[in-house]
Amino acid sequence: MATTFRYQIPVEQTKWKFEGQSDTAFTWEYEDGREKLLTLYDKGKKQQWDAAERLDWSQDLDPENPMMMDDRAIQIYGSPVWERLTPKERTRVRHHLQAQSLSQFMHGEQGALIATAKIVQTVPDADAKFYAATQVMDEARHVEAYARLLHEKFELAYPITPGLKALLESTISDRRWDMTYLGMQILIEGLALAAFQRIRDTARNPLAAAVNAYVMQDEARHVAFGRLALRDYYPQLTETERDEREQFVVEACYHMRDRFNQREVWETLGLPVEECIQATLQSDQMRQFRTRLFTRIVPTVKDIGLWGSRVQKAYADMGVLEFADVDAEALLENDARVALDFDARRR
Repeated sequence: MATTFRYQIPVEQTKWKFEGQSDTAFTWEYEDGREKLLTLYDKGKKQQWDAAERLDWSQDLDPENPMMMDDRAIQIYGSPVWERLTPKERTRVRHHLQAQSLSQFMHGEQGALIATAKIVQTVPDADAKFYAATQVMDEARHVEAYARLLHEKFELAYPITPGLKALLESTISDRRWDMTYLGMQILIEGLALAAFQRIRDTARNPLAAAVNAYVMQDEARHVAFGRLALRDYYPQLTETERDEREQFVVEACYHMRDRFNQREVWETLGLPVEECIQATLQSDQMRQFRTRLFTRIVPTVKDIGLWGSRVQKAYADMGVLEFADVDAEALLENDARVALDFDARRR
């Protein structure tokens, strides 16, 4: 069945197009590559996998709680509106919220696919083009895996949210190659890692957990790719140019933090929308989740050198400045180990 028939709310068009400019960069230097980036490229080649074979698609999902997540993770859990729901209505809430989250993962991965293809075209160095080419295949595989999970197991999906759509457009349409890196490899991928981790570590359905674990194994390399490239490049910029990048980081982070209200789910289910949104904003679980989303972003932003007073002030205001001291590299290495543990358990 076509995806259009899976969507729970209408989509205005089946194809989203927008104007974007980019400069195509060729290089005639094929040997002078950065060792760490070439090592990452080698790892990217060796860690390619087939979503049709590595994942056990014969596993079913529980119709009452597809990913077998704890209800305490639901934004409105414990609120008056939650207490008024019947068991059947709570089942629909679980089903739709989980499908909506996975749908945004799927759409975000298509954005990453397009952004990385652009990086191959625009980045000036051959070593970065080599690694980005492996990431293009990774992102296609991720779209495939999430689409299959939604189509075959959930049998429903949600269109892209306005917030994610706006962030992808600003990231992909910018003609400067480093802004595509910054928006996708550092911010969107960093946010995604934290969201994926929540499902990987708490979902008791083995298929749902494994999809996120294997995607995270790839994404860990992608964030490392962005760190290596931008850490070398940003010291070369003028103060004005760095200031522009820092302003983009601040605006994007506020935008990402504030977009998790699931308005479209509450509307689709016929629940009192404003009451649900207020319950979400006041929820301790949701506040903690929004904070944890930045565990991957903050230390990486610091590492690449975008650490001026504006960025630090914004992160202090969000309550996430403490994450600056997180060992981001250790988190990425752990993501790779966890994926191998999933392989071992399946065998």
